[in-house]
Amino acid sequence: MSDKKNAGDKNEVIIDSSVKRLQGASMGTNHFGNVAEEVGSYKTTWRKLFKYCKKHIPVIVFALILAIVGAVLQITVPSNLKNMTDLIQYGITESININAVIRIAVTLGIMYACIALLNFFQNYTMAAVTAKISENLRTEISRKISRLTLKYFDNANIGDIVSRISNDVDTIGQTLNQNIGTLMTSSVLFIGSLALMLRTNHIMALTAIAASIVGFVSSKAVLSRSKKIFKSQQVSLGAVGGHVEEIFSAHNVVKAYNGIASEKRAFTMLNQQLYFSAWKAQFVSGFITPLMQFSGSLAYVAVCVVGATLIMHEQASFGIIVAFIMYVNLFTTGLTHILETFPGLQGTTAASERVFSLLDEEELADESHKTQSLSKVQGEVIFENIKFGYYSEKPVIHDFSTHVKPGQKIAIVGPTGAGKTTIVNLLMRFYELDNGSILIDGLPTDQVTRANLHDQFSMVLQDTWLFEGTVEQNIIYNKKNVSPERVIEVCKAIGLHRFISAMPEKYNSQLGDGNSLSEGQKQLIAIARAMIHDAPMLILDEATSSVDTRTESLVQNAMDKLMTGKTSFIIAHRLSTIKNADLILALKDGDVVQCGTHEQLLAEGGFYSELYNSQFGL
Repeated sequence: MSDKKNAGDKNEVIIDSSVKRLQGASMGTNHFGNVAEEVGSYKTTWRKLFKYCKKHIPVIVFALILAIVGAVLQITVPSNLKNMTDLIQYGITESININAVIRIAVTLGIMYACIALLNFFQNYTMAAVTAKISENLRTEISRKISRLTLKYFDNANIGDIVSRISNDVDTIGQTLNQNIGTLMTSSVLFIGSLALMLRTNHIMALTAIAASIVGFVSSKAVLSRSKKIFKSQQVSLGAVGGHVEEIFSAHNVVKAYNGIASEKRAFTMLNQQLYFSAWKAQFVSGFITPLMQFSGSLAYVAVCVVGATLIMHEQASFGIIVAFIMYVNLFTTGLTHILETFPGLQGTTAASERVFSLLDEEELADESHKTQSLSKVQGEVIFENIKFGYYSEKPVIHDFSTHVKPGQKIAIVGPTGAGKTTIVNLLMRFYELDNGSILIDGLPTDQVTRANLHDQFSMVLQDTWLFEGTVEQNIIYNKKNVSPERVIEVCKAIGLHRFISAMPEKYNSQLGDGNSLSEGQKQLIAIARAMIHDAPMLILDEATSSVDTRTESLVQNAMDKLMTGKTSFIIAHRLSTIKNADLILALKDGDVVQCGTHEQLLAEGGFYSELYNSQFGL
């Protein structure tokens, strides 16, 4: 019983840790895993949003002018109704001026039609401009992601990034569309009706104001605490998205380790937190309307009572009472809508903070000023005393130096964590060196653009990637002017053609990252992609780790042909695959401890010999 309790406690700890991790990722974490500081205050966030929308300001101002004109027309309606009521009241005892009544009625009809048209064009304009702002934000985020350093993705939660692109940007667009025009219109209605009430009859005006204070004070107390609620809602939404993306992408592992139950409980906890934060946000949004409706009803009653008293003392007419009832309606409606916009604007603030925190992340250095470039590369690569660490206090590469001649096959071997893949990452400038330099054909890699550098390499990684598209599109990815015959030729060379020919639509069959292909089949497609790219240098990071022995032999022969005359860097755990390498670099704790050919290193003994013999039980 105790064991079960301990196991249950352990599971709860794991689930709680998972929940906190995902929430931390949604809040935004820096490269060291700590919770990042918030982007800034309410004003700072809105200043950034205003600056971002700056080019759309003329259109927004035009929409607001339409809203203001419509609101002004609404404010003038009660005075016309007052005049009509007074004419009708006068006609009860005297002769009624029917022409004047008709004229006022026609005027009111035209005014209501103009108000409707103005509101339509204002809503249409705001919908168009906010949709454009949302589109621009998504485009900017997409561009930002392409400029982010790999350090950001080392700690980022992909599902949370997707949530910022979709949920947070949608929140910004929707709330701007719904609330900016409403806020302006309601402000004009509120101020205008208040001024006209005071001008018409200050006693009834003060009565209406006093009755509305109850709802205003109560609503303000609720709104003062609502910013954190909307922030929590957006964070919880990102955490749920991150969890779903993480679990779906690794569903085989979850099932294999019987983790379905624990992941369900973790999702339930995250979902419940989203439920409570969303419920609180909706409660705040929905609480204001009935509160202000109560205040408005109270104001109606108070105005009617006071107005009746004034009529009895012949200090007001029925027309004034009718006008005042409409003024009170406009006054309370304006105040209600103003208060109702604040939860939406706070939701916009929370979403904007998350979007701008991503847009404010550190970018790769600008390289537009670089004029040198690599062309007709021979493939000479020199590593000079390079030092690097993912974290400054923990160096991975201490003092790595080597000279690779053009066309050589360089194998990099060593235990896990020795720095093999890090060397390749530095060669490709996925990360910047802490010290030292890497030269290709005598030109330092930091003096050319990353795009130019990447054009010199073909890569096959251990973790393969397929996108939504046909087999042929996946193979020729980003390579221009590749004939179908060339694709077939490459696929035949590595033994992939037979598998593709068995597919329903052959080379036009649709693929995606979620297709039920084996890891070996995915890797073969990745190898075909590298062969099609045909760059002067190759990087093979465990390129045959997921294929069977027979296929490995076939692929190895094809890769040998591909590597002819090309400088190749091969990272391999299977040491049997790198026997024919021109130079083997044995890494241990970030340093080259041995280098030479396979035969030389075996004869020399030491670290490489131990590593090689351990794989074959010698």
